[in-house]
Amino acid sequence: MPELPEVETVRRGLIPRLAGRRIVRLQQRRRDLRLPLPSRFAERVEGRTVLAVDRRAKYLLVRLDDGHTLIVHLGMSGRMTLHDAASAAEHPLQRHDHVVIDLEDGWQVRFNDARRFGLMLLVRDETVAGHKLFKGLGPEPLDPAFDGPALACRLKGRRTSIKAALLDQKTLVGIGNIYACEALFLAGISPRRSAHTVQGERADRLVTALKQVLLRSIDDGGSTLRDHVQPGGELGYFQTRFNVYDRAGATCPTPGCGRIVKRLVQGGRSTFYCTHCQR
Repeated sequence: MPELPEVETVRRGLIPRLAGRRIVRLQQRRRDLRLPLPSRFAERVEGRTVLAVDRRAKYLLVRLDDGHTLIVHLGMSGRMTLHDAASAAEHPLQRHDHVVIDLEDGWQVRFNDARRFGLMLLVRDETVAGHKLFKGLGPEPLDPAFDGPALACRLKGRRTSIKAALLDQKTLVGIGNIYACEALFLAGISPRRSAHTVQGERADRLVTALKQVLLRSIDDGGSTLRDHVQPGGELGYFQTRFNVYDRAGATCPTPGCGRIVKRLVQGGRSTFYCTHCQR
């Protein structure tokens, strides 16, 4: 499933073509994704101008000029790709291009989702923050206000593993399996460590590592392991920088360590780590 860097990469790719542009046509090619698509979808969106494209957690928020926000979630396989007139003519619509948006300047946005676990909802701006999708979500890890003490406070009393705590979107948002493994490695913290013990200097190290990993991945266009592509069709390449994720049996990249990266299963998810460097 796309994590924060992949969704942020999509957001940044869409902004130059969507923000400030009027939607002239919306094609809805099926009735639903994970949830039913908005009622009277085309009627409510056509003619509207996109004011901004924001992000909350792993959701895109397309702000329209009539006081509504289009909430988009990519699910497991969702893509939003951009096509100019020539590209759109050269590449006919595919089976899984479920929603197609034509803009006033001739550009086209296609939402493709083979597994149909994504969603699109249209809600009033003032209801977004309190929407059930966002209720109880933790802070954004890239928020300047999110620091070691803030993380330590959210981990206080938590007896689950630190890896499980990072995957809990109530702790903080946008962190999935890949970036939890990579951040814990950079911070030198074992994924088995009880979350409540990540306090003080440990929490400071972990927040620094989280921000570093996320920002580096965003710069790299995210991680393309299966489905993720950027809006322009480019693949992400952060996977070429993985230190431990999916590298079981490889030598730990820490100079002088020489140990082997291990794999264990936590909560049904694979965890990759170095038993020597991470305590």
